[in-house]
Amino acid sequence: MDNVKRICLWSGPRNISTALMYSFAQRNDTKVFDEPLYAYYLKHHPEAHSYHPGSEDILSTMENDGNKVIDAMLSNNEKPVLFFKHMTHHLLDLDRDFMKQTVNIILTRNPKEMLPSFDKVIENPSINDVGYALHIELLDYFEKHNIPFTVLDSKKVLLNPEETLKKLCDFAEISFDSNMLSWQPQQRPEDGIWAKYWYNNVHRSNGFQKYKPKEAPFPKHLNPLLKECQPYYNKLISYSI
Repeated sequence: MDNVKRICLWSGPRNISTALMYSFAQRNDTKVFDEPLYAYYLKHHPEAHSYHPGSEDILSTMENDGNKVIDAMLSNNEKPVLFFKHMTHHLLDLDRDFMKQTVNIILTRNPKEMLPSFDKVIENPSINDVGYALHIELLDYFEKHNIPFTVLDSKKVLLNPEETLKKLCDFAEISFDSNMLSWQPQQRPEDGIWAKYWYNNVHRSNGFQKYKPKEAPFPKHLNPLLKECQPYYNKLISYSI
């Protein structure tokens, strides 16, 4: 095994995962990758294919074979640190054994804040769209196989980016770089082809935005999904750094 640190961020949607990707992209020793399993997910989840914006472009421009994506991740040695931003639901039924060779981070966010944001792009999401149950499934897998992992809560990152990123770098056994705290407000070449649908806010940002509680009333039609997600989130944050 080489000495490359391959960091896998296992996120749900609307969880500041893109901001974290931009943060790691500021490191000279790091190359970032945006959701490399997205096409695999869409190919094997026809229902999602029908409602995810930009599906055809994603499928025609990215590798559709999940095993080939993982092989490419594990053989890549372009930089000392490789940061792969993933959505947990993109894994589907892929063999998770490769996670023994990666640094694994679960990123979560309070569903009361996340669900209304996601619903603006994909209406009436299901529990499988938003990742909470799948995060617990992944957490249980890590514990069963003695695979080290950590959990990041989006709110904690926004409240104190430097402190939280230092803890994250300690976990990954890499040095903290203060350049991770800011970036230019612009698109990045690593952005997925879907960026125009999802990344408007991060393209206007120059760093982690100050945490602000949601002021709008929670949409009533999402209450059943919130009730379903909340126990999973409560368990996740009990592990957070």
